[in-house]
Amino acid sequence: MNDTLVMKFGGAAVSSIEQFAKIADIIISRQKHYSRLIIVVSAMGETTNQLIDLAKKVHPKPPQREYDMLISVGERISMTLLAMALCNKNVEAISFTGSQSGIITCNNHTNAGIIEVRPFRIANCLEEGKIVIVAGFQGISTNKEITTLGRGGSDTTAVALGLALGASKVEFFKDVPGVFDEDPKKCQSAIQYSEMTYQKALEIVSRGARILHHRAIQLAEKNGLPLHVRSFIPSNHSNEGTLIIDPTITRGTVPQYEEG
Repeated sequence: MNDTLVMKFGGAAVSSIEQFAKIADIIISRQKHYSRLIIVVSAMGETTNQLIDLAKKVHPKPPQREYDMLISVGERISMTLLAMALCNKNVEAISFTGSQSGIITCNNHTNAGIIEVRPFRIANCLEEGKIVIVAGFQGISTNKEITTLGRGGSDTTAVALGLALGASKVEFFKDVPGVFDEDPKKCQSAIQYSEMTYQKALEIVSRGARILHHRAIQLAEKNGLPLHVRSFIPSNHSNEGTLIIDPTITRGTVPQYEEG
């Protein structure tokens, strides 16, 4: 059995209350192959956009500190609901915010970079056999303030935690089976890649594909951490997805984060 896996579920995967039970089943199925599971979640559906709209109705240019305090709420809702869904299936799970997870960032509000990860509480819970659910997209600055990582930042959270906890890979669960040369929702003849390099993934993202955030890919490439894009839709579960890896990059023993 492999040891540690990070699984990341985006807004589409947690778009409704019913989805949490389905995601819980996917997580439980991975316990057959990994003894330590860390789950990173985004906010539900349009929650972040709704929070941004609320802020701008109160203040057209909200103070950035308060803005970060507000928009980090969405991921905290998702993490607690997923922990509850797992507990309802008799699986012990615990949720943590970015700050509780030890994600240390620079002091830039709304688009912070990760300096360091100190996942002591996560590691202790994993040793106790618990599944750990982490709110993506957020951390705590060196000034002890809540910060957010910018849109798509939950992908970067997942990679950073994977590095800090020695995960064998990070799995990203999407509403498509993997990475394609064209948008499979618009082009029926789109070809799926079974494997690609980080540079190829960055090239596809640069053309407008929203399959992964470029910062997450760059961070994984810097450290040689494999990424695996898969589908959370049951009809696609037999699809092996797309593995993003470069065998020429040696994985280091000390993680290098964004700001160091």
